[in-house]
Amino acid sequence: MSAPAAEPAAAHPVPAAGAGPASAGSATGAIGVPAAAEPDADQMITAIYGAQYRSLVRLAALLVGDAGPADMVVQDSFVAVRGALGQPQDRDKALSYLRRSVVVRSRSIKRRATAELNESGRASQPPGAGQGPVTQLRDSAVISALGALPPRQREALVLRFYLDLPAAQAASAMGISPDAVTRHTARAMAALTGVLTPEG
Repeated sequence: MSAPAAEPAAAHPVPAAGAGPASAGSATGAIGVPAAAEPDADQMITAIYGAQYRSLVRLAALLVGDAGPADMVVQDSFVAVRGALGQPQDRDKALSYLRRSVVVRSRSIKRRATAELNESGRASQPPGAGQGPVTQLRDSAVISALGALPPRQREALVLRFYLDLPAAQAASAMGISPDAVTRHTARAMAALTGVLTPEG
């Protein structure tokens, strides 16, 4: 009688972060998930990537104020979610983590760019700047006004009105309360109205 074929899970392409090879005869992976279920996590992340990638890149570009680093932010966020969640079975949880990662990474890049601007008197130009989803909007008054908002106000506005997220989901992405999201959104709207309304 021929030997049974190797289990397909042994060849799954994206192992969970920190997971080593399963011992012979083990029925579960390194984090207690049945080996046969492991590819499901990769399939879910791949599906989210296909459905949400462009939207997340646009989110990062709007938060940073430059399209250059946006792709890198999103790629790094997908790597982070795959590693941190191990074998996620909840699509909403994975997507929430992704949004949070994009917001945090974008915030860090924006803060660094602002510091460099304050030191040198002119903004640094990230690799690839001038290409991507906000190139045609770079000179618009709305984008300029959005970039001038405080970080929390900008994040709240983009999450609520660009991604059309409920306050609770925007709050999760920003790491603050829904009430705080509402306050930041209201202040951002008032600031934009003041800047964009033509003088009579």
